[in-house]
Amino acid sequence: MIKMSGIPPEIKSKLGLVQIYTGNGKGKTTASLGLAFRASGRGLEVLMIQFLKPPEDYGEHLAAEKVPNFTILPLGLNHMMSKVPRETDIKLARETLKRAEEEIYSGKYDLVILDEINNAMSWKLLSPEEVITMLKGRPENIEVVLTGRGAPKEIVEYADLVTEMTLIKHPFDKGVRARKGIEY
Repeated sequence: MIKMSGIPPEIKSKLGLVQIYTGNGKGKTTASLGLAFRASGRGLEVLMIQFLKPPEDYGEHLAAEKVPNFTILPLGLNHMMSKVPRETDIKLARETLKRAEEEIYSGKYDLVILDEINNAMSWKLLSPEEVITMLKGRPENIEVVLTGRGAPKEIVEYADLVTEMTLIKHPFDKGVRARKGIEY
């Protein structure tokens, strides 16, 4: 059997969709990490680019170091602990989108997760049009996942798969703060 990039052709040839995990419920990044874990297990090269998360103290960063074929690039700032100036956010979001384009177009990865990019668009740090333009030109057989609340209508219409996480109940409502190993 002929292999492309070490991956059986029957797997590689079926890649190339755009997936969205959005909504106000918990689990968008977690779902994409589950997909990354599964893809890595099949030998796919996986990259997660984090738009609004800093490079410190996230459990997924520690886990990715132990999972073959899985790289995480946290390129954002900490929005949980401090207010980030809008100009800085816009500049970083644009730089991160440019980096995402470079990585997607490099052909090194089979699955690219753009974590929190929906938030970046809903906060008007990026436009849906520029994200769609970048996605339209990507090489064939590169699967892309976009996560975060508030996926814009244009992105939802463009995507092949859209899953909305719905919040029913959350411990935060009772004052339970984000917990290491569970939320981050």
